[in-house]
Amino acid sequence: QLQLVESGGGLVQPGGSLRLSCAASGFTLDYYAIGWFRQAPGKEREGVSCIASSYGSTYYADSVKGRFTISRDNAKNTVYLQMNSLKPEDTAVYYCAARINYCSGYVHYPYWGQGTQVTVSS
Repeated sequence: QLQLVESGGGLVQPGGSLRLSCAASGFTLDYYAIGWFRQAPGKEREGVSCIASSYGSTYYADSVKGRFTISRDNAKNTVYLQMNSLKPEDTAVYYCAARINYCSGYVHYPYWGQGTQVTVSS
């Protein structure tokens, strides 16, 4: 069974940092692109970042560029999202998702985790 599990969310003050983890089971991440998406109440799901399986190409939404960093540890079958300089508008449920090889829009990802809550507030 293919499964993704997010962890690392929580409550943090503006300007703080969190590191999210996406652990895969039932398959290896070596041949999959992993995307991070987020959704706040009443808002559409939006792409945050992605790392492709081929060449390790990375992508970031303009709203997080320079603050977030995506990386992978193939030995642990895990992808990370380091989030720095967090803002209240980053508050959302964060999901990781997997598809073969290349990054794409959220409708093209067949495998999803259940999400982890990130709240940025003073």
